[in-house]
Amino acid sequence: MDENEVKYELETASGKYEKNYSENKFWDKLGTVAKKAGIKVVYAALLLYYVLKNPMTPRKDRNKILGALGYLILPLDLIPDWIPVAGYTDDLAALTWAIYTVAKCITPEVKEQAAAKCHEWFGAFDPSILESLF
Repeated sequence: MDENEVKYELETASGKYEKNYSENKFWDKLGTVAKKAGIKVVYAALLLYYVLKNPMTPRKDRNKILGALGYLILPLDLIPDWIPVAGYTDDLAALTWAIYTVAKCITPEVKEQAAAKCHEWFGAFDPSILESLF
């Protein structure tokens, strides 16, 4: 499934995925799959999480974020997470779509919070990896 198909799926069924989101499920999922999913997926998810936590984020943007994070949490999505290499590509596409739709809400503070959590989980890494993502 390509990025346009994932975008269409999220736009038409975000409520379906939104119900899969909870803060506990989010942290459980990221905590157990961080290394396997990779820093790009984790950073993208964290950006959205910290935007979601900001009370100034508009409701329509919150719904998009909840849909994308709910999709990430869902264990059996369009490309199951257990498939090597490809398993998180659809998740990253969903997260990327959400990031681009709420980009105006991603502040330098949000980026700092997400990067700090990535340092906590992945140790030292080249920060340009994160800057080049979104």
